[in-house]
Amino acid sequence: MKFGVSSFAGPLSELDGLADSVELYIPKMNLYKGRELQKDRLDAFFDSFFSYDFYCSAHAPYFPDPEGEHPRELSIDTARMDDSDFQLMFESMDIAAHAGADVLVVHPGRITEGGAQKSFGRMVQNLKRLADYAEEIDIMIGLENKEYTDPLNLCCRAEELAKAVDLVDSDYLGATLDIGHANLTCGGDPQKLAEFVKTISPLVVHVHIHDNHGVDNGRYGGDEHYAPGQGTIDYSALRGLGNYDETFNFEVFSVEEFRTGKEFFKNKLSEFWNL
Repeated sequence: MKFGVSSFAGPLSELDGLADSVELYIPKMNLYKGRELQKDRLDAFFDSFFSYDFYCSAHAPYFPDPEGEHPRELSIDTARMDDSDFQLMFESMDIAAHAGADVLVVHPGRITEGGAQKSFGRMVQNLKRLADYAEEIDIMIGLENKEYTDPLNLCCRAEELAKAVDLVDSDYLGATLDIGHANLTCGGDPQKLAEFVKTISPLVVHVHIHDNHGVDNGRYGGDEHYAPGQGTIDYSALRGLGNYDETFNFEVFSVEEFRTGKEFFKNKLSEFWNL
């Protein structure tokens, strides 16, 4: 079991010795000019990264929240992809594989033309193409559940996420459980959250940890990404993961939030898990 943190939390030098793993948040790493990957920037990053001894995961570009800081030119909707979008995703997969990442997190798509069913079908077909490339370069994709406080998100419900993974039918695509998104989808109800985790548990290859209050508070749809202990999530729902022994990655915005959140989370986890 490893405790990791997203790369936007702070510089590698400050995470060294504190985090077991770093999640390379590719759209926020300043590797691109427009949609053109800057090789000199990538080389400089790897020169620094490989001077440390981190495990790692990675996060692909996605469709951003209007209030977020995700570069608009790197926006990806996996339910509506063109050749340029696939090229961007393939580059992310190559970066993840070169870094030695154990998983690349990918967001599900959005409900657009033709409604939910057709959008879901397009997303599945696009994910099949991504999974084929993942197999070629030997990188696992973790399809992340999104929050239902935005009703245009696909794969908010555990059953829909599981269905998408099942239809793609690849050994190179599993699920990323985002406990914060799940808590919002479940309206902050601990029993519903426990059922959510149990439903997707057999598919989980990666876990995102953060906190919120389970309701849309008008900012980011309630997806506040607080450090554990600052919201109301009942982390005992993670009992449903059974023998999960991979990375718990903290999606928080500072080194101090990771430090305090990890301490709180480990204490909670120790109540029902042998650490």
